[in-house]
Amino acid sequence: MQTKRKLTPRSTPVQKRALERRENILKVTAHLLEEVGQDDLTTILVAKTVGVSVGTLYHYFPNKYAIMHALAERWLDEMDNGLRELENYPIETFGLKQFVETSTNRMLLTYQQQEGLLPLVQAMYGVPELKALDSQHDATIISAMARMFKRLEISNRTSELERLGREWLEISHALLLVIVHQDSADAGRSLADLKFLSLCLLERAKGQF
Repeated sequence: MQTKRKLTPRSTPVQKRALERRENILKVTAHLLEEVGQDDLTTILVAKTVGVSVGTLYHYFPNKYAIMHALAERWLDEMDNGLRELENYPIETFGLKQFVETSTNRMLLTYQQQEGLLPLVQAMYGVPELKALDSQHDATIISAMARMFKRLEISNRTSELERLGREWLEISHALLLVIVHQDSADAGRSLADLKFLSLCLLERAKGQF
């Protein structure tokens, strides 16, 4: 059985300068993830790019997985913020097409704002220390979508709402990860395809209710 690596820092930064340095480490690591990928990411590379010693870096994060864990937590926070914003809309007054347009555009913004997202989500799926966050990510989206689908009167059965929430997650998550890396023309077409697929899913489900 593989021993999980330590993720907690030696000390928690509280002073402004320390907090700013931690923020810079996260920003640099996200950029490096996009540039070199998870396998070639090292604490030596992060420290060199940030401009600090490896020893200083270890005061904030004991290894690269701890940095990615912090990035994953931030990604979950951003996703949660986006979903909460959607749930604050008067969804009961929306038609299905308006809901698909609004929700897909808002989620696209969340994906666009996270640098290094593809290697990060791959790490969340494959790295043991991050798997709990991957499960939390999926559960958060499925639950939020199920609540919104209920308000759209797509179904009143919890199991069906959650099934649709998972289908929505699998379709949108996969395509949004592609869209954010496409050129503008292809991204526009792929986004239109995603909205079409999502609308078909909801129309079919509501038609059976």
